[in-house]
Amino acid sequence: MPSGLIALLDDVATIAKLAASSLDDVGAAVGKAGSKAAGVVIDDTAVTPRYVTGLTPDRELPIIGKIAVGSLRNKLLIILPVALILSALAPWAITPILMLGGTYLCFEGAEKLWEKLSGEHHDEAALAECEDPGELEQRQVAGAIRTDFILSAEIMVIALSSLETSSFWTRALALVLVGIVITVAVYGAVGLIVKLDDIGLHLAKRGGSTRHLGLLLVRGVPKLLGGLAAIGTAAMLWVGGQILLHGLEQLHLLTALPHFVHHLAVATAETLGFWAAFWEWLVFALGSAVVGTAVGAVVVSVLHLLPHRRRVAEVAQ
Repeated sequence: MPSGLIALLDDVATIAKLAASSLDDVGAAVGKAGSKAAGVVIDDTAVTPRYVTGLTPDRELPIIGKIAVGSLRNKLLIILPVALILSALAPWAITPILMLGGTYLCFEGAEKLWEKLSGEHHDEAALAECEDPGELEQRQVAGAIRTDFILSAEIMVIALSSLETSSFWTRALALVLVGIVITVAVYGAVGLIVKLDDIGLHLAKRGGSTRHLGLLLVRGVPKLLGGLAAIGTAAMLWVGGQILLHGLEQLHLLTALPHFVHHLAVATAETLGFWAAFWEWLVFALGSAVVGTAVGAVVVSVLHLLPHRRRVAEVAQ
């Protein structure tokens, strides 16, 4: 009996060691995948606040909550299983699908840029037709989740690409944790950003030493949100263009274009000498944004020829 108990305890200890080792592997995988996806996470954080700008304060956090739930659903119920299946059965399909998503981001960014320059606001005209606040909110949430889907797909695929040597279950568990952590981080940050003016108003009303900080927040948050809206548009063009450049390189199509942008970034960094990594990143980001703007402009031009788009433009005028 004692020998049987000792054998059982040995088995339990062995299982515990294996579990601890697996958790270490998953933790390391999560850290590695999350760090590689950090750039897109920042873009996602910049894009989202524009969907709640101009709404009543009492609906800001509920809407962000709905978008966060939609984002989590995108990552865990759609993107994760599809990415794992494609990586196992048809890895060649991931890049073209991502490029389609990148093209959509380019379109959204270019359309926002066109509306800013031309004064036409197709989305606002369509939303103005909504007399029901509930329907208006649903459209805003749907638009945010649609954009989030592309950014989430990019985050998850970047994370997956850093886990190629891991086992299937390690990759799956790591991607689940990456999806949850990134969603909480992004939408927690967005919720804090959009409520900064309310926090500032509360501090200003308290008076004392916090009054000046409160007034600074009240006056500065609208400018911050406006700046984030501009950054969000730029981020869509940058990320969309970057997806397309990487896709062209991986598919060996028009490779001269991504090579030119990459060499220009490297040459600029080497010429300047100081802060080389920053200048290389900045020039590559700007080059990606130019490509994204060009592709998005073509898509916007084609879509504006469609009858539905022309009718919306007439309503806006």
